[in-house]
Amino acid sequence: MARHKVEICGVNTANIKVLSYDEQVELFKRYHNGDESAKEELINGNLKLVLSILKSFAGRCDNMDDLFQVGCIGLIKAIDNFDLSHEVKFSTYAVPMILGEVKRYLRDNNSVRISRSIKDLAYKALKVKENLIKENTKEPTVGDVANKLGVSEFEVANALNSLKDTVSMFEPIYNDGGDVIYLADQLSKEDNVYDLETKISLRDALDKIKEKEKYILVQRYMVGKTQMELADEIGISQAQISRLEKNGLNNIKKLIK
Repeated sequence: MARHKVEICGVNTANIKVLSYDEQVELFKRYHNGDESAKEELINGNLKLVLSILKSFAGRCDNMDDLFQVGCIGLIKAIDNFDLSHEVKFSTYAVPMILGEVKRYLRDNNSVRISRSIKDLAYKALKVKENLIKENTKEPTVGDVANKLGVSEFEVANALNSLKDTVSMFEPIYNDGGDVIYLADQLSKEDNVYDLETKISLRDALDKIKEKEKYILVQRYMVGKTQMELADEIGISQAQISRLEKNGLNNIKKLIK
């Protein structure tokens, strides 16, 4: 079959190798044993993942080459921090890190300026939130943060929301033929303050549960896969999928109380 040349950020995608699962595992083993050449192979073998994520940001950056370099920084961070014991595919682990680097770059270089007062309030809210978590060992609500700052819940939710990008976490942003990656961001279509609070709480809770539980919940409730489909995909029994799903839901409930 002919390999057609498609250039993204000056990279010929026809020449990019996509690593198989077994190849990724072997390369990570070599890299963790000190083989730096394995890291280079992991980077080159996952460039298509970076490029697929950048498609979601087409038209939002004047220089896509710069954005590609930023995405590669996220990829390298993911490679440096990935552990085979996570029991998730590397692409599942890497997408949030790559996306985080890209979104930070766009936020810091955004031509749409957010007022200084809103930014200041957002950073104060993040600091208060961090302190409340340390004091109470649980996630505070927007109301808790607002009370500490002496402002309204809407002001806090609006300030925090100004630091976030509008890309949906459940938008399909990568598909290698079997491993579809979604980013769970849009948890409600309503715009009132309580939905904003719910979205913030749920998103934070999802980030705190185990990667496997998070992946199963996303696939079950946002993608619509059955437990049997996930069991076949991950390679465990349907009963184990059921237990992981139940544990994930229970952990989410505890975190957003």
